[in-house]
Amino acid sequence: MRDREGAILYIGKAKKLSDRVKQYFQESNLYSRGWKLPSLLPLIFKIDYITCASERDALILEEKLIKQYQPFFNSMGKDGKSYPYLKISMSEDFPRLQLVRRGEMMHAGRGKDLYFGPYPKSSIVRGLMRFLWKSKYAPLRPCKWSFSREKPLATQKINTCLYYHTGLCPAPCAGKISYDDYRKIAVRMAEFLEGNFGNITQTIHALMHRHAQALEYEQAAVYRNFLHALDHLQERVMVGKFKDDKITTAMENTDKLKRLAEVIGMKKLPAHIEAFDNSHLFGREAVGCMVCYINGEKNHEHYRRFKIRSKLPERGGSDFTMMQESVYRRLRQIKRDPAQMPDLILLDGGKSQITAALNAFERAGLFIPFIALAETHEGIYLPGAEESIKLPIGDPALNLLMEIRDEVHRFAITYHRKLREKAEFAEGGHTRPSGKEQI
Repeated sequence: MRDREGAILYIGKAKKLSDRVKQYFQESNLYSRGWKLPSLLPLIFKIDYITCASERDALILEEKLIKQYQPFFNSMGKDGKSYPYLKISMSEDFPRLQLVRRGEMMHAGRGKDLYFGPYPKSSIVRGLMRFLWKSKYAPLRPCKWSFSREKPLATQKINTCLYYHTGLCPAPCAGKISYDDYRKIAVRMAEFLEGNFGNITQTIHALMHRHAQALEYEQAAVYRNFLHALDHLQERVMVGKFKDDKITTAMENTDKLKRLAEVIGMKKLPAHIEAFDNSHLFGREAVGCMVCYINGEKNHEHYRRFKIRSKLPERGGSDFTMMQESVYRRLRQIKRDPAQMPDLILLDGGKSQITAALNAFERAGLFIPFIALAETHEGIYLPGAEESIKLPIGDPALNLLMEIRDEVHRFAITYHRKLREKAEFAEGGHTRPSGKEQI
């Protein structure tokens, strides 16, 4: 939340931003937080937001930004504390699993030790550590004694250890487990924290249901909490990629997407955009291509190329036919995997491309919001509209659409030229191995 001059007043995170923002402007909540909310609201001029990979990613980015900008209305997160990491002290002969802070981690230096995290919800991680230890899945020693193969622990200290006498610890200090076998336990724990859970998730699910059916709810809750902890470990953390310029770019991209949604009348932010264009030379080596933008950034992994199979007019092409085929074939892919569904489709062209796309949607039995951008006058065409929407040069929405249109145009021409060169080379009586192509 920024004031009129752009200064940051407050930083927060939410799974659903619309609900979170509404809470600030509801009269019933006005005095729920003392003086802060009534003082903050009159100052808010603009709200920026950044899309994160997961809740854990959002929590970590929130902490990072609060520490960096020290907003006046944030009471928590300004101190030197940071979210904890899990450390396996592989530098020791008999490693331990510990919860450490970033400052301690940086002071000690990494060396051979392994670090995992950070984990914003430390209570969940502590519970996970206790479960793994008590279940003897990875019973690393819980003591703080310093010893090695060369400098064994004193017998007096071993005899006073409660973990040793109760059998809760494998007791490498007393020689109950070999050096090699103990290191295998440490490696198993490291692999687990890296996300290699094996069959443990299915096993825990089965145990949870078994205890619940037996009305043993307390034990079932233990397994439920363990599964929650696994989810927390699996959440993606990408905050390391964010630098000041990245954050600024992310917010600028969000502004472009908000403006685009406003212009074309979308209630949902078009975070996932796919754009289509064609290329050919008098109908030869005709191709269709698609590029993908996520949150205003290129997503090369989801780019697609199509060799046109439709019969085209002799010594000529048909942009209408090629566009219809490209969109239809992409829609068939989406039907097989609905998780790939874009929020918006952009076509390079005008009214004829709109008609081609409508035909493709009808054939596929699927509809996705779409628009077309005419290169001649940069007009935005919507389905069913007689006139195009013309935005002034420099408009954020138009800038984004032109960037995406130019990228798919480049991608299509590059692929067409590659196929044309290959065809010309083959016609000359030469052969060469072809690269692996996605069609």
